[in-house]
Amino acid sequence: MIAVSLASKADVEDIAELFHRIDLHYFSRAAPSKGAISDYVRRNLFQAHSGVQIALAREDGKPQGIATFAILYPAPNTTGQLFMKDLFTVEEARGTGVGRAILRFLAEHALEKGCNRFDWTAETTNPEALDFYDRLGVPRLKEKVYYRLTDEKLRSFAKNGGLRLKNGLAGDP
Repeated sequence: MIAVSLASKADVEDIAELFHRIDLHYFSRAAPSKGAISDYVRRNLFQAHSGVQIALAREDGKPQGIATFAILYPAPNTTGQLFMKDLFTVEEARGTGVGRAILRFLAEHALEKGCNRFDWTAETTNPEALDFYDRLGVPRLKEKVYYRLTDEKLRSFAKNGGLRLKNGLAGDP
């Protein structure tokens, strides 16, 4: 039986293992070492600055999947919005109901916390994830655009408050 619960500091090693497997899945040989991931988890999760929560799925006590999420405010009608950053199941657990169990847990958690929305993104380069969400019947939004600043663009924006465009700096809306 699949059991999903909110993770705590006592789950750091299981979380580190799953984070490491996420990085191996997406980055293969470029993934950080398991030790580096473990240090990263200990340094960042369950800290006051984090704001992230973790849903951890286990079967027979063994970690099978994870989702990272936060409840964001404001949301329509003076409620909250549960936003899931990542959902991951170990390869051997895919197709067994672990992902669905985590999503149901998060949906229930959202309702318990007074949220009227549960949002997430999926990369267009991850057709397995897109197929999974489509099979669940979750509607895709067409009215949202996802923005991202990384690396040098993030540093430039932090320093200058804008990015260089062909005709100078971007202006305020």
